[in-house]
Amino acid sequence: MRERARFAPSPTGPLHIGGVRTALFNYLIAKKNGGDFILRIEDTDSKRTVVGAEEHIKDSLKWLGLKFDEGPIKQSERKSLYKKRADELIKKGLAYYAFDSSTELEVARKESNGEFKYNYETRKNMTNSFTVSEEEVKNRVSRGGYVIRMVIPEKETITVNDEIRGSLSFNSNEIEDKVIMKSDGMPTYHFANVVDDSDMKITSVVRGEEWLSSLPSHLTLYNHFGWSPPKFYHLPLILKSTGQGKLSKRDAEEQGHPVFAVQWEESKGFKESGYTPEGILNYLALLGWKGKGENEKYSLDELVNSFDSNDINKSGARFDIKKAIWINHLHLHDFSSRKILSLSEQARLLLEKKYSNNVCEQIVDLIKERLNTLFDVEKEVFVFVGQPKNYDHEAIEKITRNTIYNILNFCKLKEELISEPLLLKESLMTFGSENQISFGNIMKTLRLCIVGSLSGPDLFKIIDIIGPEETLHRIESLINKI
Repeated sequence: MRERARFAPSPTGPLHIGGVRTALFNYLIAKKNGGDFILRIEDTDSKRTVVGAEEHIKDSLKWLGLKFDEGPIKQSERKSLYKKRADELIKKGLAYYAFDSSTELEVARKESNGEFKYNYETRKNMTNSFTVSEEEVKNRVSRGGYVIRMVIPEKETITVNDEIRGSLSFNSNEIEDKVIMKSDGMPTYHFANVVDDSDMKITSVVRGEEWLSSLPSHLTLYNHFGWSPPKFYHLPLILKSTGQGKLSKRDAEEQGHPVFAVQWEESKGFKESGYTPEGILNYLALLGWKGKGENEKYSLDELVNSFDSNDINKSGARFDIKKAIWINHLHLHDFSSRKILSLSEQARLLLEKKYSNNVCEQIVDLIKERLNTLFDVEKEVFVFVGQPKNYDHEAIEKITRNTIYNILNFCKLKEELISEPLLLKESLMTFGSENQISFGNIMKTLRLCIVGSLSGPDLFKIIDIIGPEETLHRIESLINKI
Protein backbone atom coordinates (compact mmCIF):
# COMPACT_ATOMS: atom_id res chain seq x y z
CA MET A 1 0.00 0.00 0.00
CA ARG A 2 1.24 3.48 -0.89
CA GLU A 3 2.40 5.50 2.14
CA ARG A 4 0.10 8.39 2.94
CA ALA A 5 0.63 10.78 5.86
CA ARG A 6 -1.31 13.89 6.74
CA PHE A 7 -0.73 17.07 8.65
CA ALA A 8 -4.07 18.04 10.18
CA PRO A 9 -3.93 21.29 12.16
CA SER A 10 -6.91 23.13 13.56
CA PRO A 11 -7.13 26.83 12.55
CA THR A 12 -7.61 27.92 16.16
CA GLY A 13 -4.46 30.04 16.18
CA PRO A 14 -1.06 30.44 14.53
CA LEU A 15 1.11 27.45 13.66
CA HIS A 16 3.46 26.86 16.60
CA ILE A 17 6.96 25.51 15.98
CA GLY A 18 5.83 22.25 17.61
CA GLY A 19 3.18 21.94 14.91
CA VAL A 20 5.82 22.59 12.27
CA ARG A 21 7.84 19.67 13.60
CA THR A 22 4.75 17.46 13.40
CA ALA A 23 4.24 18.54 9.79
CA LEU A 24 7.90 17.82 9.05
CA PHE A 25 7.84 14.31 10.50
CA ASN A 26 4.67 13.49 8.55
CA TYR A 27 6.39 14.78 5.42
CA LEU A 28 9.54 12.74 6.08
CA ILE A 29 7.65 9.50 6.71
CA ALA A 30 5.60 9.99 3.55
CA LYS A 31 8.50 10.93 1.27
CA LYS A 32 10.93 8.38 2.73
CA ASN A 33 8.58 5.72 1.44
CA GLY A 34 7.74 7.42 -1.85
CA GLY A 35 4.28 8.39 -0.65
CA ASP A 36 1.99 11.39 -0.35
CA PHE A 37 1.90 14.26 2.11
CA ILE A 38 -1.62 15.63 2.66
CA LEU A 39 -2.78 18.86 4.30
CA ARG A 40 -6.11 18.64 6.08
CA ILE A 41 -7.65 21.59 7.93
CA GLU A 42 -9.67 20.37 10.94
CA ASP A 43 -12.07 23.30 11.18
CA THR A 44 -15.14 21.66 12.67
CA ASP A 45 -15.04 23.86 15.78
CA SER A 46 -16.31 27.12 14.30
CA LYS A 47 -16.44 28.85 17.71
CA ARG A 48 -12.67 28.46 18.18
CA THR A 49 -11.66 29.16 14.58
CA VAL A 50 -9.40 32.23 14.35
CA VAL A 51 -9.51 34.46 11.28
CA GLY A 52 -6.24 34.24 9.37
CA ALA A 53 -5.04 31.07 11.09
CA GLU A 54 -5.55 28.83 8.06
CA GLU A 55 -3.58 31.24 5.85
CA HIS A 56 -0.83 31.35 8.47
CA ILE A 57 -0.60 27.56 8.37
CA LYS A 58 -0.35 27.50 4.57
CA ASP A 59 2.13 30.41 4.49
CA SER A 60 4.32 28.64 7.05
CA LEU A 61 4.42 25.40 5.07
CA LYS A 62 5.09 27.31 1.84
CA TRP A 63 8.05 29.20 3.33
CA LEU A 64 9.47 26.00 4.79
CA GLY A 65 9.19 24.16 1.49
CA LEU A 66 6.92 21.40 2.85
CA LYS A 67 4.83 20.96 -0.28
CA PHE A 68 1.66 18.95 0.14
CA ASP A 69 0.52 16.59 -2.60
CA GLU A 70 -3.17 16.92 -1.73
CA GLY A 71 -5.17 19.59 -0.02
CA PRO A 72 -5.94 21.65 1.81
CA ILE A 73 -8.95 19.46 2.56
CA LYS A 74 -11.37 21.20 4.93
CA GLN A 75 -13.45 19.14 7.31
CA SER A 76 -16.18 21.78 7.35
CA GLU A 77 -16.92 20.83 3.73
CA ARG A 78 -17.37 17.12 4.56
CA LYS A 79 -20.30 17.36 6.98
CA SER A 80 -22.50 14.90 5.04
CA LEU A 81 -19.84 12.17 5.24
CA TYR A 82 -19.66 12.39 9.03
CA LYS A 83 -23.44 12.26 9.36
CA LYS A 84 -23.57 9.19 7.16
CA ARG A 85 -20.90 7.40 9.24
CA ALA A 86 -22.53 8.33 12.54
CA ASP A 87 -25.85 6.95 11.32
CA GLU A 88 -24.10 3.69 10.45
CA LEU A 89 -22.88 3.31 14.03
CA ILE A 90 -26.31 4.11 15.46
CA LYS A 91 -27.87 1.38 13.30
CA LYS A 92 -25.27 -1.07 14.59
CA GLY A 93 -25.94 -0.06 18.20
CA LEU A 94 -22.37 1.21 18.50
CA ALA A 95 -23.39 4.85 18.94
CA TYR A 96 -26.41 6.49 20.49
CA TYR A 97 -28.31 9.75 20.85
CA ALA A 98 -27.73 11.57 24.14
CA PHE A 99 -30.36 14.15 25.10
CA ASP A 100 -28.96 15.19 28.46
CA SER A 101 -29.24 18.88 29.24
CA SER A 102 -26.33 20.87 30.56
CA THR A 103 -28.12 20.97 33.91
CA GLU A 104 -28.41 17.18 34.06
CA LEU A 105 -24.74 16.77 33.24
CA GLU A 106 -23.77 19.32 35.88
CA VAL A 107 -25.81 17.52 38.53
CA ALA A 108 -24.15 14.21 37.61
CA ARG A 109 -20.71 15.77 37.96
CA LYS A 110 -21.53 17.27 41.38
CA GLU A 111 -22.94 14.02 42.69
CA SER A 112 -19.74 12.19 41.69
CA ASN A 113 -17.47 14.88 43.17
CA GLY A 114 -16.23 15.80 39.73
CA GLU A 115 -15.31 12.22 38.78
CA PHE A 116 -18.30 11.62 36.51
CA LYS A 117 -17.66 9.67 33.31
CA TYR A 118 -20.35 9.12 30.73
CA ASN A 119 -19.72 5.39 30.18
CA TYR A 120 -21.16 1.86 30.17
CA GLU A 121 -22.26 2.26 33.77
CA THR A 122 -23.55 5.82 34.02
CA ARG A 123 -25.25 5.89 30.60
CA LYS A 124 -27.98 3.67 32.14
CA ASN A 125 -29.02 6.56 34.38
CA MET A 126 -28.86 9.34 31.80
CA THR A 127 -31.24 10.54 29.11
CA ASN A 128 -30.28 8.79 25.89
CA SER A 129 -31.56 6.36 23.28
CA PHE A 130 -30.73 3.45 25.57
CA THR A 131 -32.99 4.74 28.36
CA VAL A 132 -36.00 6.32 26.61
CA SER A 133 -38.54 4.74 24.31
CA GLU A 134 -38.08 4.45 20.58
CA GLU A 135 -40.95 6.85 20.03
CA GLU A 136 -39.39 9.38 22.43
CA VAL A 137 -36.07 9.07 20.60
CA LYS A 138 -37.76 9.94 17.32
CA ASN A 139 -39.50 12.93 18.84
CA ARG A 140 -36.34 14.26 20.50
CA VAL A 141 -34.24 13.74 17.38
CA SER A 142 -36.79 15.65 15.30
CA ARG A 143 -36.54 18.58 17.72
CA GLY A 144 -32.72 18.62 17.60
CA GLY A 145 -30.45 19.69 20.44
CA TYR A 146 -28.92 16.26 20.94
CA VAL A 147 -25.40 14.87 20.64
CA ILE A 148 -24.27 11.46 19.42
CA ARG A 149 -21.95 9.42 21.63
CA MET A 150 -19.90 6.37 20.73
CA VAL A 151 -20.21 3.15 22.70
CA ILE A 152 -17.09 2.11 24.57
CA PRO A 153 -17.24 -1.62 25.33
CA GLU A 154 -17.25 -2.81 28.90
CA LYS A 155 -14.34 -4.63 30.54
CA GLU A 156 -12.04 -4.81 27.54
CA THR A 157 -8.32 -4.28 27.16
CA ILE A 158 -7.55 -2.11 24.15
CA THR A 159 -4.07 -2.84 22.85
CA VAL A 160 -2.12 -0.97 20.20
CA ASN A 161 1.46 -0.70 19.02
CA ASP A 162 2.78 2.82 18.88
CA GLU A 163 5.74 3.01 16.49
CA ILE A 164 7.69 5.15 18.97
CA ARG A 165 6.55 3.86 22.34
CA GLY A 166 5.90 0.21 21.60
CA SER A 167 2.93 -1.80 22.88
CA LEU A 168 0.32 0.15 24.87
CA SER A 169 -2.73 -1.13 26.71
CA PHE A 170 -5.82 0.68 27.95
CA ASN A 171 -8.70 -0.38 30.19
CA SER A 172 -11.99 0.35 28.42
CA ASN A 173 -13.75 0.89 31.78
CA GLU A 174 -11.69 4.04 32.26
CA ILE A 175 -12.73 5.54 28.94
CA GLU A 176 -15.73 7.79 28.43
CA ASP A 177 -18.36 7.40 25.70
CA LYS A 178 -17.00 10.39 23.78
CA VAL A 179 -19.27 12.69 21.84
CA ILE A 180 -18.74 12.09 18.12
CA MET A 181 -21.39 14.48 16.71
CA LYS A 182 -22.14 17.81 18.40
CA SER A 183 -25.52 19.44 18.75
CA ASP A 184 -24.77 21.76 15.82
CA GLY A 185 -24.42 18.74 13.53
CA MET A 186 -20.64 19.00 13.27
CA PRO A 187 -18.34 16.12 14.21
CA THR A 188 -15.89 16.25 17.09
CA TYR A 189 -12.18 15.95 16.46
CA HIS A 190 -12.17 12.34 17.62
CA PHE A 191 -14.76 11.23 15.10
CA ALA A 192 -13.81 13.35 12.10
CA ASN A 193 -10.14 12.47 12.20
CA VAL A 194 -10.85 8.73 12.23
CA VAL A 195 -13.42 8.96 9.44
CA ASP A 196 -11.15 11.16 7.35
CA ASP A 197 -8.04 9.06 7.91
CA SER A 198 -9.91 6.02 6.67
CA ASP A 199 -11.54 7.83 3.76
CA MET A 200 -8.21 9.36 2.69
CA LYS A 201 -6.41 6.02 3.05
CA ILE A 202 -3.94 7.43 5.58
CA THR A 203 -1.32 4.82 6.47
CA SER A 204 0.63 6.72 9.13
CA VAL A 205 -0.67 9.14 11.76
CA VAL A 206 2.08 11.31 13.25
CA ARG A 207 0.99 13.65 16.04
CA GLY A 208 1.99 14.95 19.46
CA GLU A 209 2.02 12.77 22.56
CA GLU A 210 -0.85 14.81 24.03
CA TRP A 211 -3.15 12.70 21.83
CA LEU A 212 -2.08 9.42 23.45
CA SER A 213 -5.00 9.53 25.88
CA SER A 214 -7.42 9.73 22.93
CA LEU A 215 -5.89 6.75 21.16
CA PRO A 216 -8.14 4.03 22.70
CA SER A 217 -11.25 5.97 21.64
CA HIS A 218 -9.93 6.27 18.11
CA LEU A 219 -9.04 2.57 17.98
CA THR A 220 -12.53 1.70 19.20
CA LEU A 221 -14.00 3.65 16.31
CA TYR A 222 -11.81 1.77 13.85
CA ASN A 223 -13.06 -1.48 15.36
CA HIS A 224 -16.68 -0.32 15.27
CA PHE A 225 -16.39 0.34 11.54
CA GLY A 226 -14.33 -2.76 10.84
CA TRP A 227 -11.47 -0.66 9.46
CA SER A 228 -7.77 -1.41 9.77
CA PRO A 229 -6.09 1.37 11.75
CA PRO A 230 -3.00 3.19 10.45
CA LYS A 231 0.37 3.13 12.15
CA PHE A 232 0.57 5.61 15.00
CA TYR A 233 3.54 7.78 15.96
CA HIS A 234 3.14 9.98 19.02
CA LEU A 235 5.96 12.52 19.06
CA PRO A 236 7.55 13.73 22.31
CA LEU A 237 7.01 17.32 23.39
CA ILE A 238 9.29 20.22 22.52
CA LEU A 239 10.30 21.48 25.94
CA LYS A 240 11.43 24.82 27.31
CA SER A 241 15.17 25.41 27.36
CA THR A 242 15.12 24.48 31.06
CA GLY A 243 13.66 21.10 30.18
CA GLN A 244 10.62 21.74 32.39
CA GLY A 245 7.33 21.93 30.57
CA LYS A 246 6.17 22.46 27.01
CA LEU A 247 7.63 25.38 25.03
CA SER A 248 5.11 28.22 24.81
CA LYS A 249 4.94 31.60 23.12
CA ARG A 250 5.67 33.29 26.45
CA ASP A 251 8.73 31.08 27.05
CA ALA A 252 10.06 31.89 23.61
CA GLU A 253 9.57 35.61 24.10
CA GLU A 254 11.34 35.47 27.47
CA GLN A 255 14.26 33.69 25.81
CA GLY A 256 14.31 36.20 22.98
CA HIS A 257 13.49 33.96 20.07
CA PRO A 258 10.45 33.27 17.85
CA VAL A 259 7.98 30.44 18.29
CA PHE A 260 6.27 30.67 14.89
CA ALA A 261 7.72 29.90 11.46
CA VAL A 262 6.39 33.13 9.95
CA GLN A 263 5.04 36.30 11.53
CA TRP A 264 1.73 36.24 13.36
CA GLU A 265 0.29 39.67 14.17
CA GLU A 266 3.01 41.46 16.14
CA SER A 267 5.08 38.34 16.79
CA LYS A 268 7.96 37.91 14.35
CA GLY A 269 8.55 34.44 13.04
CA PHE A 270 11.83 32.69 12.31
CA LYS A 271 11.53 33.96 8.73
CA GLU A 272 11.41 37.60 9.82
CA SER A 273 14.23 36.99 12.31
CA GLY A 274 16.67 36.06 9.56
CA TYR A 275 16.57 32.27 9.77
CA THR A 276 16.47 30.03 6.72
CA PRO A 277 13.86 27.34 6.04
CA GLU A 278 16.69 24.85 5.64
CA GLY A 279 18.13 25.70 9.05
CA ILE A 280 14.80 25.58 10.89
CA LEU A 281 13.71 22.27 9.35
CA ASN A 282 17.13 20.78 10.04
CA TYR A 283 17.03 21.86 13.69
CA LEU A 284 13.45 20.68 14.23
CA ALA A 285 14.32 17.29 12.79
CA LEU A 286 17.03 16.95 15.43
CA LEU A 287 14.49 17.72 18.16
CA GLY A 288 13.33 14.19 18.70
CA TRP A 289 15.38 12.36 16.06
CA LYS A 290 19.05 11.50 15.71
CA GLY A 291 20.53 10.42 12.43
CA LYS A 292 23.27 7.89 12.02
CA GLY A 293 26.83 9.09 12.63
CA GLU A 294 27.98 12.52 13.73
CA ASN A 295 26.45 14.57 10.94
CA GLU A 296 24.13 17.36 12.08
CA LYS A 297 23.60 19.29 8.88
CA TYR A 298 20.88 18.07 6.53
CA SER A 299 19.06 19.54 3.59
CA LEU A 300 15.41 18.56 3.28
CA ASP A 301 16.27 15.95 0.64
CA GLU A 302 19.03 14.58 2.87
CA LEU A 303 16.58 14.36 5.77
CA VAL A 304 14.20 12.36 3.59
CA ASN A 305 16.98 9.96 2.57
CA SER A 306 18.41 9.62 6.09
CA PHE A 307 15.21 9.52 8.08
CA ASP A 308 14.40 6.37 10.00
CA SER A 309 11.33 6.45 12.24
CA ASN A 310 12.99 3.87 14.49
CA ASP A 311 15.38 6.62 15.58
CA ILE A 312 12.66 8.94 16.92
CA ASN A 313 13.20 9.58 20.62
CA LYS A 314 10.60 8.78 23.25
CA SER A 315 11.51 11.61 25.60
CA GLY A 316 10.96 15.33 25.14
CA ALA A 317 13.66 17.54 23.62
CA ARG A 318 14.76 20.91 25.02
CA PHE A 319 14.56 23.83 22.60
CA ASP A 320 18.06 25.29 22.46
CA ILE A 321 18.15 28.55 20.49
CA LYS A 322 21.96 28.51 20.44
CA LYS A 323 21.87 25.14 18.70
CA ALA A 324 19.24 26.45 16.27
CA ILE A 325 21.49 29.41 15.43
CA TRP A 326 24.45 27.08 14.92
CA ILE A 327 22.50 24.86 12.53
CA ASN A 328 21.33 27.95 10.65
CA HIS A 329 24.96 29.10 10.43
CA LEU A 330 25.96 25.78 8.84
CA HIS A 331 23.38 26.21 6.10
CA LEU A 332 24.27 29.84 5.40
CA HIS A 333 27.92 28.83 5.13
CA ASP A 334 27.04 26.34 2.39
CA PHE A 335 24.76 28.69 0.45
CA SER A 336 26.19 30.23 -2.70
CA SER A 337 27.06 33.89 -2.36
CA ARG A 338 24.52 34.65 -5.06
CA LYS A 339 21.77 32.96 -3.04
CA ILE A 340 22.70 34.85 0.13
CA LEU A 341 22.55 38.16 -1.74
CA SER A 342 19.15 37.23 -3.14
CA LEU A 343 17.91 36.57 0.40
CA SER A 344 19.38 39.76 1.86
CA GLU A 345 18.07 42.56 -0.32
CA GLN A 346 19.45 45.43 1.76
CA ALA A 347 22.95 43.99 1.69
CA ARG A 348 22.72 43.44 -2.05
CA LEU A 349 21.58 47.02 -2.68
CA LEU A 350 24.41 48.41 -0.53
CA LEU A 351 27.06 46.44 -2.40
CA GLU A 352 25.69 46.94 -5.90
CA LYS A 353 25.99 50.71 -5.51
CA LYS A 354 29.76 50.32 -5.33
CA TYR A 355 30.85 46.97 -6.79
CA SER A 356 30.32 44.67 -9.73
CA ASN A 357 28.33 41.45 -9.28
CA ASN A 358 31.56 39.45 -9.23
CA VAL A 359 33.08 41.55 -6.44
CA CYS A 360 29.78 41.47 -4.50
CA GLU A 361 29.95 37.68 -4.47
CA GLN A 362 33.62 37.77 -3.44
CA ILE A 363 32.68 39.94 -0.47
CA VAL A 364 29.95 37.52 0.63
CA ASP A 365 32.43 34.65 0.35
CA LEU A 366 34.65 36.52 2.82
CA ILE A 367 31.93 36.99 5.43
CA LYS A 368 30.20 33.59 5.28
CA GLU A 369 32.03 32.27 8.32
CA ARG A 370 30.57 35.12 10.38
CA LEU A 371 26.92 34.66 9.39
CA ASN A 372 24.44 33.19 11.86
CA THR A 373 21.28 34.75 10.43
CA LEU A 374 20.47 36.74 7.32
CA PHE A 375 20.44 39.88 9.45
CA ASP A 376 24.19 39.46 9.85
CA VAL A 377 24.75 39.89 6.11
CA GLU A 378 23.96 43.61 6.03
CA LYS A 379 26.01 44.20 9.18
CA GLU A 380 29.03 42.34 7.82
CA VAL A 381 29.07 43.86 4.34
CA PHE A 382 28.93 47.39 5.69
CA VAL A 383 32.69 47.36 6.27
CA PHE A 384 33.10 47.24 2.49
CA VAL A 385 30.84 50.20 1.72
CA GLY A 386 31.73 52.81 4.30
CA GLN A 387 34.12 53.69 7.08
CA PRO A 388 33.31 52.46 10.58
CA LYS A 389 30.57 54.34 12.40
CA ASN A 390 31.78 53.14 15.75
CA TYR A 391 35.12 52.00 17.12
CA ASP A 392 36.12 49.57 19.85
CA HIS A 393 37.01 52.14 22.53
CA GLU A 394 38.73 49.56 24.71
CA ALA A 395 41.08 48.75 21.82
CA ILE A 396 41.66 52.42 21.03
CA GLU A 397 42.93 53.02 24.54
CA LYS A 398 45.73 50.52 23.94
CA ILE A 399 47.19 52.29 20.90
CA THR A 400 48.80 55.69 20.36
CA ARG A 401 48.41 58.37 17.75
CA ASN A 402 52.06 57.96 16.99
CA THR A 403 51.62 54.30 16.09
CA ILE A 404 48.76 55.15 13.74
CA TYR A 405 50.81 58.02 12.20
CA ASN A 406 53.67 55.64 11.55
CA ILE A 407 51.40 53.09 9.88
CA LEU A 408 49.67 55.83 7.85
CA ASN A 409 52.95 57.27 6.63
CA PHE A 410 54.20 53.81 5.77
CA CYS A 411 51.03 53.04 3.79
CA LYS A 412 51.32 56.35 1.92
CA LEU A 413 54.87 55.49 0.96
CA LYS A 414 53.81 51.98 -0.04
CA GLU A 415 50.47 52.94 -1.56
CA GLU A 416 51.23 50.89 -4.65
CA LEU A 417 51.38 47.77 -2.44
CA ILE A 418 47.89 48.21 -0.98
CA SER A 419 46.48 46.44 -4.01
CA GLU A 420 48.96 43.58 -3.46
CA PRO A 421 47.91 42.04 -0.11
CA LEU A 422 50.76 39.54 0.23
CA LEU A 423 53.44 42.09 -0.57
CA LEU A 424 51.81 44.62 1.76
CA LYS A 425 51.83 42.08 4.57
CA GLU A 426 55.53 41.32 4.09
CA SER A 427 56.40 45.00 3.96
CA LEU A 428 54.46 45.69 7.19
CA MET A 429 56.36 42.91 8.93
CA THR A 430 59.64 44.47 7.86
CA PHE A 431 58.41 47.91 8.89
CA GLY A 432 57.47 46.63 12.34
CA SER A 433 60.80 44.96 12.85
CA GLU A 434 62.67 48.14 11.90
CA ASN A 435 60.57 50.34 14.19
CA GLN A 436 60.28 47.97 17.19
CA ILE A 437 56.54 47.59 16.69
CA SER A 438 55.20 44.06 17.01
CA PHE A 439 53.42 42.76 13.93
CA GLY A 440 50.49 41.87 16.18
CA ASN A 441 50.08 45.51 17.25
CA ILE A 442 50.37 46.65 13.65
CA MET A 443 47.62 44.29 12.61
CA LYS A 444 45.35 45.26 15.53
CA THR A 445 45.84 48.95 14.80
CA LEU A 446 45.29 48.59 11.09
CA ARG A 447 42.21 46.43 11.59
CA LEU A 448 40.80 48.98 14.03
CA CYS A 449 41.26 51.69 11.41
CA ILE A 450 39.67 49.71 8.60
CA VAL A 451 36.95 47.77 10.42
CA GLY A 452 36.37 49.60 13.70
CA SER A 453 36.92 46.48 15.83
CA LEU A 454 39.45 43.71 16.31
CA SER A 455 37.38 41.07 14.55
CA GLY A 456 36.20 40.61 11.00
CA PRO A 457 37.09 38.98 7.69
CA ASP A 458 40.64 38.69 6.35
CA LEU A 459 42.09 42.20 6.70
CA PHE A 460 44.26 42.20 3.60
CA LYS A 461 41.40 40.97 1.46
CA ILE A 462 39.28 43.84 2.77
CA ILE A 463 42.05 46.28 1.90
CA ASP A 464 42.37 44.74 -1.55
CA ILE A 465 38.67 45.24 -2.22
CA ILE A 466 38.18 48.76 -0.83
CA GLY A 467 41.38 50.00 -2.53
CA PRO A 468 44.24 52.38 -1.58
CA GLU A 469 42.28 55.62 -1.40
CA GLU A 470 39.63 54.28 0.98
CA THR A 471 42.24 52.47 3.07
CA LEU A 472 44.25 55.66 3.63
CA HIS A 473 41.08 57.62 4.32
CA ARG A 474 40.05 55.23 7.08
CA ILE A 475 43.46 55.38 8.75
CA GLU A 476 43.35 59.18 8.77
CA SER A 477 39.78 59.11 10.12
CA LEU A 478 40.83 57.20 13.22
CA ILE A 479 43.70 59.63 13.84
CA ASN A 480 41.17 62.43 13.97
CA LYS A 481 39.10 60.58 16.55
CA ILE A 482 41.77 59.98 19.18
